[in-house]
Amino acid sequence: MTLSDNDLQQINEDWLRERTKKELLYLSHTLLVDLKEARERINQNSANSSVPSGSESPWFHPANDTDSEEDDDTPIPPPPDETENNKTQASPEQDSQDNSDSHNSKETSESKNSSEEQRKPGKQLGAQGFGRTQKLPITGVEHHYACHCAGCGQELTGDTPKRAYTGFYTIDIEYGEPDKPGIRISNIKHLYYDSSCDCGHTTRLAPHREPPEELFEGIELTEWRLVGPALMSLIIFLNMRMRMSRPRIQEFLLLWLNIELSTGTINQCIHEGGRAVDPIENQMVKELLDSKLLHADETTWLIAGKPFWLWVFASSTVTLYYITLRSNELVRNLLGEYKGWLMSDGYKVYREIHKRLRCWAHLLRKAKGIAESLNLEAGTFGKKAQELLKTLMDAVYQAREGPPEENLEEKYQILLVDFKAECERIKGESKHKKARALAVEFLNDWEAIFMVLRHPHMPLTNNEAEHALRHWVIMRKITYGTQTEVGTRVFAVLASVIDTCRKRDVSPWRYLEKVIRERRAGRSAPALPAAQVEGG
Repeated sequence: MTLSDNDLQQINEDWLRERTKKELLYLSHTLLVDLKEARERINQNSANSSVPSGSESPWFHPANDTDSEEDDDTPIPPPPDETENNKTQASPEQDSQDNSDSHNSKETSESKNSSEEQRKPGKQLGAQGFGRTQKLPITGVEHHYACHCAGCGQELTGDTPKRAYTGFYTIDIEYGEPDKPGIRISNIKHLYYDSSCDCGHTTRLAPHREPPEELFEGIELTEWRLVGPALMSLIIFLNMRMRMSRPRIQEFLLLWLNIELSTGTINQCIHEGGRAVDPIENQMVKELLDSKLLHADETTWLIAGKPFWLWVFASSTVTLYYITLRSNELVRNLLGEYKGWLMSDGYKVYREIHKRLRCWAHLLRKAKGIAESLNLEAGTFGKKAQELLKTLMDAVYQAREGPPEENLEEKYQILLVDFKAECERIKGESKHKKARALAVEFLNDWEAIFMVLRHPHMPLTNNEAEHALRHWVIMRKITYGTQTEVGTRVFAVLASVIDTCRKRDVSPWRYLEKVIRERRAGRSAPALPAAQVEGG
């Protein structure tokens, strides 16, 4: 909303009569924008937004909300009266005792109702309060004034009468200089002012607020925060890079920086950081799809104890993570229009990509295991696979270092034909399960496996993606994954931004600080620092 409640309270009929045509046009445009936004909010329900169904009226049904409701005039029957037949015969002593108990109960009830009527709403005098107990010295004061009048649109100069109406404190860290290394703690007092215009309207500047979005339910972006951008970036570093839990971060901040924060505030900082960097994902996706070579890999991930997939897509300048359940949809939606080369393992969902390379490290490990088998037939097949792959690897490395040679695929055509025939035989005749599986894997991905013989400059392994996942696999073993959908989304987008910045030799934590500061103020997130031009 552009106009606050304070602004609307000052706009009346007399004030409008004194305005010029230009000023009225400005105000009309502002009111129209606010009206449309208010109408959209009114029309939100659990069927078209993230509004929880529990907050709606019991008679609201999203699937049938257009049906007219008719008043039911049927009277509610009173409770049945006791009759003489339903009454139990009692002695005079029992009747007297019952009357006495009824009288005492009535007095108690009247006393209770009288006490409840006298009780004032809200917090009662003497009730325990809940607030910050740590009082830090103020290191600076920042004053926030409105630049233009919300009523007439005129610029508000420094001579405009102003009055502070609210404020808050922000704890942050400041980095030292090269000659004075270290960090300092700051506690800035922010004051927000009412500014009076010559037209008689008072404009109130309020801290920027962005309500929660559907993907980030319950996470608000706002300047009204206790934790500043730099301190928030440090908290994200301790969580995402040092793999520290919320209580451990709380302990670290208290012991080393003497800052008292609750685990709830720490969790809020991590989640708000994820929402702040979320728009950057579009830039990463675009650069990823423009790359000439892409590495992809996947591993298991837990969400509230249930198994999902953690995916990584890595180019020379971007590392992007996703956590999803339906793997084929992700690959199809993300890489459906990808024109470059994809390096991957043998997971079948990658077979939809036309220009594909296979990781030889996976094949060598499997061949080595089969070569050590006690089954003679399987062992022989495993040794043949090992020898073929090692021979071709040496040829590829020589082709990279020396002058261009003839097509390696044609040079080793006889070896390839013989090995393919062996794979066909093992597939049809062998009773060794792992040998048969490796033969099928070679046959299914034959073109992708030996494509490197036509393009020796292409990589032979998928180490780029596997190394990217290693840190997060360790974190998964420590934390047992994530617990909520919002926390999962926050983790994936933060991990993507952090690893992408590190790949570009840029500090992720200083960049996160800038993004959080800009997004809290309602501005666009700064673009990722420019990467070097990708070669090859």
